[in-house]
Amino acid sequence: MSRHQGGSAREAVLRTLRRRIVRSELPPGSPIAEKEVSAELGISRTPVREALMLLREEGLVQVFPQLGTFVTRISLERVRQSQFIREALECASLGEALGRAGAQDHREVAAVLDEQRAAIRALDYDAFFELDDAFHRRLMKVAGRDDVWPEVSSAKTHLDRARRLSLPLPNVLSRLYEEHAAIAHGLAVGDATLSIGSLRTHLRAVFADVDEIRSARPEFFTEGAGDRPTRSVTTALL
Repeated sequence: MSRHQGGSAREAVLRTLRRRIVRSELPPGSPIAEKEVSAELGISRTPVREALMLLREEGLVQVFPQLGTFVTRISLERVRQSQFIREALECASLGEALGRAGAQDHREVAAVLDEQRAAIRALDYDAFFELDDAFHRRLMKVAGRDDVWPEVSSAKTHLDRARRLSLPLPNVLSRLYEEHAAIAHGLAVGDATLSIGSLRTHLRAVFADVDEIRSARPEFFTEGAGDRPTRSVTTALL
């Protein structure tokens, strides 16, 4: 395998495992075995090992000698930090979008909202999760801040784990859609107070959702970042 191919394999493993962790297909506390991932994906163990090292740097997995590699519990401190960064960047960007948005921009934002309604009707949580990102990414594009979205996306990985868990809660999908619609309406009428205020409220609502999830699944969360696995979780990689 060439160096380029090796790097591509590592990135593919990294994307796959990160997505599964964020979507809780690999829940907090789940073991991840190099051998099993390698066999499932049909690649050597080297890119798997490299991907796990990168996930460890991101705080998504922990390695415990003689125990193995485990998905970290969701750090509440990391969630708070991620939300702070996201709010600062997105609210500043939306302020710039208000002076730039044209008719085509409004049509594209409305199209994302239409897709979100369809995902809600289908109760497709994964589709809605992707469309939620698409909505926020579109707002940054309107502001001419496409280059900032990767920074937002990287910063909010830990926040995304909590967000994805919140989607099946009662009325969350409809509430998120309504909040998006309020942001879009403020943008359409050029009302900075309405649009930015709605965005700020929307981004902070995750804290109440986290409290509800945490009360039901306390074993998924931690205040710190150095916890040892407390239970054995067997989760298929597929």
